[in-house]
Amino acid sequence: MEGKRREEGSSLEASLLHVIHEHQNKALLIRDQTDKAKKNALRSAQNLSNLLVDTVNGGVEEAFINEKRIEMEIRALLITIARYKKQTDQWLTTTNALNTVLKEIGDFENWMNIMDFDCKSVNAAIRNIHQA
Repeated sequence: MEGKRREEGSSLEASLLHVIHEHQNKALLIRDQTDKAKKNALRSAQNLSNLLVDTVNGGVEEAFINEKRIEMEIRALLITIARYKKQTDQWLTTTNALNTVLKEIGDFENWMNIMDFDCKSVNAAIRNIHQA
């Protein structure tokens, strides 16, 4: 009987060892699968992160380029405005000078009319004196 117990004990021990070995193999397989899934998840998260960064950076880069274009156009407009201001000031100076000349011509014309009237008055007086 003792031999039978030994056989049962060794077969029980072998079964336990077999169960433990299967458990360890399954645990290793699950751990490998978990590691692969973890690596895949990290790779996917990194790809998503890169895509998001590229998308955001693309918008930022486009905004930066547009900002530079606007700044260049503003500078060009400021130069044009300065040129137009200078030209307008020149026209204003010329217009004021022309206005002054026209006033002087008007004053001279008025003086000439007064002188003409005075000469006619003197002439009429001389004729009246001469006829009388």
